[in-house]
Amino acid sequence: MRIYILLFLSVVLLGCEGKKSKTIKPQKNNSTSITKEVIPEKKEPNFRLSDANVMEFFLDYDQKHKENKVRITTDYGTIDVQLFEETKFHRANFIYLIKKQYFDGTQFYRVIQNFVIQGGNSDDRETSLKRRKIGKYLLPNDHDKGFKHERGMLSMPSKNIENPYKKASPFEFFIVQQQGGAHHLDGDYTIFGYVIRGMEVVDKIAAVPTDASDWPLQNVFIRKIEILK
Repeated sequence: MRIYILLFLSVVLLGCEGKKSKTIKPQKNNSTSITKEVIPEKKEPNFRLSDANVMEFFLDYDQKHKENKVRITTDYGTIDVQLFEETKFHRANFIYLIKKQYFDGTQFYRVIQNFVIQGGNSDDRETSLKRRKIGKYLLPNDHDKGFKHERGMLSMPSKNIENPYKKASPFEFFIVQQQGGAHHLDGDYTIFGYVIRGMEVVDKIAAVPTDASDWPLQNVFIRKIEILK
């Protein structure tokens, strides 16, 4: 009799353990679904240039993008420019911004007859948004390559505020229009190209009426800048 009772209890206990084991599986599945909800999908942030990464970025960009001739289309005609290989960071920066279509729709916002025409900026919100997406950075003053601010030279202005080393403002450029050149600028700004065709267009833009801050009374737009083969 005792043997039958022991066998009966063993069967009951095994049955209970079997039931307990079945309840573990849904708990395990639930924990897996919770884990998927807690860990979000990883997404790479949008890349932006900064003072911390700009030199390394353009050093690599220069190796892969060797374009050196561009066309500036303005309200007064086209200006063709040859870019210097010697100022590689500034050339690479200019090509990069052209491919980003940054300059399209900007203006020649500073015009001084018999001196320079300066472009690459605007007073509209769209230009500010373009800059924000690209990044905030400056380029080094690379003025020791032997180039002078002769008539037709393409140069990069420096940022005015808190910039004792005259680092270049990468979104802007100016073309020397002055007969005989503007050599008092030599050493302070980086020359990175020169006009090979279209100086008559530069002269037309330089002659437009301006206000007291040298901004043209009628906007002079840069419709686009494109790379030439």
